[in-house]
Amino acid sequence: MTQRKNSLTGVKPSGTPHIGNYLGAIQPALELSKTYKAHYFLADYHALTTMRDPAEFRHANHELAATWLACGLDPNDVVFYRQSDIPEIFELTWILACNAPKGLLNRAHAYKAAADANTEAGRLVDDGINMGLYNYPVLMAADILIADTDLVPVGQDQKQHIEITRDLAIAFNAIYGDTLVLPDGLISEEVATITGLDGRKMSKSYGNVIPLFAPPNELRKTVMRIVTDSRRPEDPKDPDQDNIYAIYKHFATPERLTEVRELYLNGGLAYGKMKAELFEVLDAYLSPMRAKYDALMADTVQIDTILAEGAVKMREIAARVIDRVRMAIGKTTVAGAEKVGGK
Repeated sequence: MTQRKNSLTGVKPSGTPHIGNYLGAIQPALELSKTYKAHYFLADYHALTTMRDPAEFRHANHELAATWLACGLDPNDVVFYRQSDIPEIFELTWILACNAPKGLLNRAHAYKAAADANTEAGRLVDDGINMGLYNYPVLMAADILIADTDLVPVGQDQKQHIEITRDLAIAFNAIYGDTLVLPDGLISEEVATITGLDGRKMSKSYGNVIPLFAPPNELRKTVMRIVTDSRRPEDPKDPDQDNIYAIYKHFATPERLTEVRELYLNGGLAYGKMKAELFEVLDAYLSPMRAKYDALMADTVQIDTILAEGAVKMREIAARVIDRVRMAIGKTTVAGAEKVGGK
């Protein structure tokens, strides 16, 4: 029997999860668990580049873990853990950093965008940029490589991170021999960019998100804020250019979606009625997950216990990888070091 390959998904805790997170990352990643040995982690130390409040940090991690569990992740079937609980990740980060060309990191999107913004504003090029942001791609590479990852589901805007990870692994293997597995990225074009309330990519930074577990009254109000044009109900409309339909198509049944699409194209559809239907569809879909999420957030000890158990499983995997890396670079083994030290 062929051994299943490894998939890995990591998400940074950065506030209340929204529908874009669910469709773009969580749902596709959970599907992969059917055919891959799946690993999921909270990229909590990535959040430290911007998050400074300890209470917010703790709450964001619990929110994210509860989200994965509420959306159907079974910790008994997969490896589910917190990045910060795996010290081997940070050892590998340093080793990779010692072989990472500065020019490669200079071209990383997040750093380049911050540096360009400083230049345009007449500030020093690195003003306000911390080393966490600059080294972000190296830590992400270590996240991926420590799990012997074969496949990483990512959005289009994350594609560069996979490319940098492969570059770092190829460079390491060229020096030290075949040690690190080269991962591939999986980009689903259908959900690579989820449309927000205003037609732009759904993002907290744009303030155009639909929270995943908002109570019904808040969910309704949010849906009613979706931006539409001024066409009348009887006017034909292009569903592929409509912000309501862009979200609706991910949750409606195929039969109803066909009917609604015809109403768009032929006329006879009012935006207000369509928003009301979108709310009903979303509320019915999200209600069971919302109940589980609320129960988990009321018992965060349960969340921490699940993550601690996942860390035990992940450290067994990480230990095997880091041992290979240590041997490759010529590091004395722990047992050897103790013997040399006379213990």
